This record gives sequence, structure tokens and C-alpha cells, in this order.
Amino acid sequence: MRLCSIASGSSGNCIYVGTDTTHVLVDVGISRKRTEEGLHSLGIDPGELDAVFITHEHSDHISGLGVFSRKYNVPIYATPKTVEAICRCKSLGAIDGDLFQTVCADESFTIKDITVNPMRISHDAADPVAYRFSHGKQKIGVVTDLGTYNDYTVECLKGMDALLLEANHDVNMLQVGPYPYPLKQRILGDRGHLSNENSGRLLCRLLHDNLKYIVLGHLSKENNMPQLAYETVRLEINQADSPYKAGDFPIQVARRSEVSQVIEIA
Repeated sequence: MRLCSIASGSSGNCIYVGTDTTHVLVDVGISRKRTEEGLHSLGIDPGELDAVFITHEHSDHISGLGVFSRKYNVPIYATPKTVEAICRCKSLGAIDGDLFQTVCADESFTIKDITVNPMRISHDAADPVAYRFSHGKQKIGVVTDLGTYNDYTVECLKGMDALLLEANHDVNMLQVGPYPYPLKQRILGDRGHLSNENSGRLLCRLLHDNLKYIVLGHLSKENNMPQLAYETVRLEINQADSPYKAGDFPIQVARRSEVSQVIEIA
């Protein structure tokens, strides 16, 4: 099973998950051209995609969906309320309604040799979800855009082999930065985004002997820096009352505008 961030950040998100026979994307929040280039760099023809999974309807997750779907006619999976929100988004242009397939949190289904299990997340969108993928015993989670987490979140993400998790902002950078006050409050709220510190704290509850890779994603361009996210998450892990240390796990930060390292789960 493979995981690769084609783009991840507040300006656009597109994540690849696949096996030798099944290829899917989580979100198409970048241009069709960039999505195509990212897939080609992985040796994948966009026409071979089996599905696009949409987490929610915000533009950094769907801005390229209309153009991409009109060219490739790939099935689009999302919750019913998210589908409705996408269809109301005039900037996407017309999308063939037959491409939409609805999903529900905690109801798993299979696409070829990948089992997909959506999970609820806390974000200010119509009905957002994150996605977990499994192939045999291999498990990958792609979880961004959650203002907070709880025991349900932890239970859903236990036992992952690889996890792409949001580390959106540094709280101090956000508080002193140029954003208007209401936007700062939205980001900091329970339906906003996960800070570096909270990303590290959530990870502390998910670490286990067989966790092979951690990817930090959806970094804010204005309110975070890759090295800061990396060091803050490592510090939270190292300071936790846990048998694990940050050095026990490979941790990388997904690049904003470039294809990141491909993660292979053997």
C-alpha cells in the first residue's frame, strides 16, 4: 500500500493512496494540471483512478474537482450533504451527477482491493469526514481539518501503519499574525484546525509498535512553518508520559506545492 501527498496545505490538498491495482485520491484542491503532473510523477495515468474521495466542500479541497472530473469521469465519493454543497459551488462548473457516490461515517465499503472507512471530524463544513484505507492488514489514515479530537477520533485511528495528520498552525504565529480576529477565532475553535501542539498530543495517543510513518499535513502558509511543525510535534511526543519517543518513528512534513516522499507499507 502506498501513500503520497501531491499537495497539502491551506492553499490546496490532494493525497494519493493506492495499491498495485487500485488508485484513489483524497481531495482535488489543486488544478487539474498539477494533479495530473503529481500522478504522472508516481507512474500513474489519471485515467486509471478508481475514485476521488472528498472530505468536505471547502475550496482548498475541491477547487480542481470540476475540471478534473469532466476530463476523467472518475467516481466522486462524499457524504450526501457534502455532495449537495459541491453541487451548489458554481465555480466548479457542471459535474455529471452520475459520478457522485455517497458515503456515511463509520460505514465501510470496498473498492477493488481497498476497504474504505470514513470517520467523523469536527470542522465548519456541511458534513465533513476523514478517510481510513485498508488493504489486508495494512492501514492508512488521512485526517485533516479537525478543530478538536476526542475518544472517538482516537479509537478510529488506532492501529494505523501510516498516518497523515493535520498540523495546521502555530498558535502564537496565528494570534500575532495578520488574520482578522473572527478568522483567528474560527481557526482556533473546535470546528477549525488542529494546532501543532494538539497534533502532537493526538499522536501521543496513537503511537504503537507497528506505526511505520507519520506525515504532518495541511500546514498554514501564513501561520506555520514546516520546521516549526516538525519540532513542536516531536517535543509533544518526547514530553508525554509514554514509552515512545519521537525518534522511534519516521516523521515528515508534507510539502505545500510539491509531491512529497512516497510512503510504502510493506
